Amino acid sequence: MSVETHRDKKGQLALLPAAFFGACPQCGVHSIFGEILHSNPASFMPKCKNCDLDYSSFNVGDGPAAFLTFIMGALIVTLALTVELSFYPPFWVHIILWVPFTIIMTIMSLRIAKGALLILEYRNQAKEAVSDDVKVMDGSKEGNDA
Repeated sequence: MSVETHRDKKGQLALLPAAFFGACPQCGVHSIFGEILHSNPASFMPKCKNCDLDYSSFNVGDGPAAFLTFIMGALIVTLALTVELSFYPPFWVHIILWVPFTIIMTIMSLRIAKGALLILEYRNQAKEAVSDDVKVMDGSKEGNDA
């Protein structure tokens, strides 16, 4: 199944395929992340290599890391306990199984989560609020600071 089959009505990739493939939210080229074997495989590239969209202007932060720590921790502990109670393998088998699995799953899920947040920020034109935005939203007028 190709990436092209996952496009929505506006011609954009659907969120999950776009995040999974690291597609630029503007042009769709797979350019959000660098190589997986790079020193930090879950960090964004500075800009899109095709359309020059500046990825540094997006504020994804560390929210996905904290959230995924709980999910991955629960998943790995559950799987490790299931293997232990079903097969009673020696301790070295757990090390060989769970250390690489944890590293690979954490990096891949972090790339998907950070990519999804960047794409959503772009599609929703999210930005930090400034004082003028807050005044407009709460209905107050300039000079009426009571």
